Amino acid sequence: MTHTFLNRRSILAAAGLALPGLALLSKAAQAQDAQPPAGPFLYKSGDGQEVDAERGYFEAPEDRRIPGSRRIRIGYVRFASTAKNPGPPIIYLAGGPGGSGVRTAMGPRFPIFMALREVADVIALDQRGVGLSASIPDRATTTPYPAMTHAGVTAWYREEMQKAWIDWSRAGVAMTGYNTEQNADDIEDLRRHLGVDKVNLWGISYGTHLALSVLKRHPNSIGRVALASLEGQDQTVKRPAHIDMFLDRVDRLMGQDPAVRAAIPNMPALMRRVHERLEADPATVTFAGENGPVDVKVGGFGVQLLASALVANPPQLSMLPKIYLALDAGKTDTLASIIPPPHRYFGISGMPEAMDMASGISPARLALIEKEAKTAVLGDAFNLPMPHLLGAIPGVDLGEDFRKPIRIETPALLVAGSLDGRTPLEEQAEVIAQFQNKSQILVENAGHNVFEAHPEVQTQLVRFFDEAAVNDAKLTLPPPTFAIT
Repeated sequence: MTHTFLNRRSILAAAGLALPGLALLSKAAQAQDAQPPAGPFLYKSGDGQEVDAERGYFEAPEDRRIPGSRRIRIGYVRFASTAKNPGPPIIYLAGGPGGSGVRTAMGPRFPIFMALREVADVIALDQRGVGLSASIPDRATTTPYPAMTHAGVTAWYREEMQKAWIDWSRAGVAMTGYNTEQNADDIEDLRRHLGVDKVNLWGISYGTHLALSVLKRHPNSIGRVALASLEGQDQTVKRPAHIDMFLDRVDRLMGQDPAVRAAIPNMPALMRRVHERLEADPATVTFAGENGPVDVKVGGFGVQLLASALVANPPQLSMLPKIYLALDAGKTDTLASIIPPPHRYFGISGMPEAMDMASGISPARLALIEKEAKTAVLGDAFNLPMPHLLGAIPGVDLGEDFRKPIRIETPALLVAGSLDGRTPLEEQAEVIAQFQNKSQILVENAGHNVFEAHPEVQTQLVRFFDEAAVNDAKLTLPPPTFAIT
């Protein structure tokens, strides 16, 4: 059995729409004693390509703030450089939190990993608690499953997280060590393990959130950074108003297709209507469970969760009109073919939830988000598991100093997609302002997975890490074709 997490990322992953870096991990990969050995091996990509690689590990305290904390193994895969004089190793920081760098390299980003070997060794890192670095025991999920309403999901999530935290703590796991500062210090330990003066960082989404912490804590160890789909220090929870702005842009794009406009005069209005009706009167949806059919009540909040995942990238975004037209017509059985069976997303993994809770949210931003969520199209579903888990585990928040912006002099290449509904451009603009020595690439009509969206991005990544000049650029892809039938 595989498992994911009950949030916007899990619906994507479990539905087979997983973002690279968010690939599911089997139970067998959860235990450190099941880790494959260090040393050379033949790495195989998802499409069958093979390349020589090296698997490696280093040890780190689970929580450096606790004297005598148990030591955990952090794993990675190194792709050796083909250059005569390689530059600083390039460390890939996966998104999520909870994404596996090793699994990401198997997917659509595999050609980029290979191309970057022209410049330096490329390190696919599995962050603490994930994949080769799995250190949190798997556990059974409590059933019965809750109704997928705001109240049902929030209550289930908080209770399940509290029970899981107790179970893991009794098993000797220092759950307080699963935060972005400890994760950032792992990068410094990896640099020392590799025996180099500096490393370069290549990251996306949560990986950029992690990179910002590395730049704050270990600035002299980093040569340059290439980051996409930026998530700032105080942006674990996205502003609902920014998501509404994104949906308004999508609605205007839909308006360019006469057939779509005739079917849907206003997409946000249609979405609100469906959410309100289903939250007031949830539909009973029958899913194919592990042991036979399972009935789950799906309210508007459940549909908001689904939409929160689908807006990340254009191929899934294009499905929204068709889905909402069906739901507006009362065809709620269509959800059974879109939302995966509950055993695939009702679960607590540990690392991603702990990371999100620790990164937290500033009081001022929380107040703003709570206000905006009351009227936003996707409410606060977009941000699950935060702020829903706030206060569920006392004392884990890293505090305001962690969330403060910093002035960054490190050379940076910043890449964004105009149709990224996961980290909207309005959010990214706040992060970009921190970089003083930057080049920017905007890919029109690309989404959250922007690195592989346009071939020129790969070319510019190689140039950037080879320390060649990279100019600001705007690249263009065709807009999505929205489905209504």
